[in-house]
Amino acid sequence: MRQDDPRKCTAAKLARLRLSRPLYRAAQIPRRSIVLNPFSSMVVLPKDGSIIEAYGLVAVDCSWEKADSALATRLPGSGRRLPTLLASNPTNYAKQHKLSSAEAMAAALYITGFVEPAKRLLSPFKWGNTFFTLNHEPLDSYSQAKTPEEMAVAESEFF
Repeated sequence: MRQDDPRKCTAAKLARLRLSRPLYRAAQIPRRSIVLNPFSSMVVLPKDGSIIEAYGLVAVDCSWEKADSALATRLPGSGRRLPTLLASNPTNYAKQHKLSSAEAMAAALYITGFVEPAKRLLSPFKWGNTFFTLNHEPLDSYSQAKTPEEMAVAESEFF
């Protein structure tokens, strides 16, 4: 949505490095993809990996201050929120739920079984490894949950 400083925008960097493909209109979002939305009632589960593999993973890149309005509109795809994790980016270091777009995508990939692609996604960032260090135990636990109830129990163990 081009709301952040392009020099600090993780989504723009991923696109420049061809680690992601930018979409400029909601109509470009594949209808069956997983769309990360922190306001969704449904949580990302490991079983969502088959959907991600077949249809893709979408992160709406917007400023946290404008996230409410940006994500209030109905987007194509299946909305999913992430369980609680700590940010490692310099702007929101160690804050719960304040992940950059790159961190959010990496977390979803990790939880759904795509561990190496998740690590590759954060490798261009100086703080990328820190994300996995801060969240190692929760991510491993989340990646074992089979139901939303199991995810909630895992989440409550850490946060």
